[in-house]
Amino acid sequence: MLEPSNNAELPVIPGKRYFTIGEVSELCLVKPHVLRYWEQEFSQLEPVKRRGNRRYYQHKDVLLIRQIRGLLYDQGFTIGGARQRMGGEEAKDDDLQYKQIVRQMISELEELLVCLRA
Repeated sequence: MLEPSNNAELPVIPGKRYFTIGEVSELCLVKPHVLRYWEQEFSQLEPVKRRGNRRYYQHKDVLLIRQIRGLLYDQGFTIGGARQRMGGEEAKDDDLQYKQIVRQMISELEELLVCLRA
C-alpha cells in the first residue's frame, strides 16, 4: 500500500492478530468516529464484528486505514477521489502492501535484535 511521508511517523504496528478501534485510532492517528465513517465509504474496509457489534481490525485493515489516511490527509484527495484511486490500482497496491509488510517486519526484527544484544 502507499506509504505517504507522514505515515512514516506513525507508530509501529504490533504483531497482534486483532486490534480494537481504540488501538487502531492510536496506530493511525485518526479518531474512532472517523474510522466508523470510513467503513461506510470504503468497501474494502470491513473489520470483524463480534458481540455487542464491537469492531476488531486485522493487520491488513490497519495498513488500509493508513493508506486511506495518506490519500486524504497527506495527498489532499477527496473521499470520492481516494475511493477511485484505491479501486483503480489494486495490483499496484498489493505490491506496495507487501513492501510495507516487509518494511514492518524488518523494523520489528531490528528491534528484537537490539533486545537480544542487550
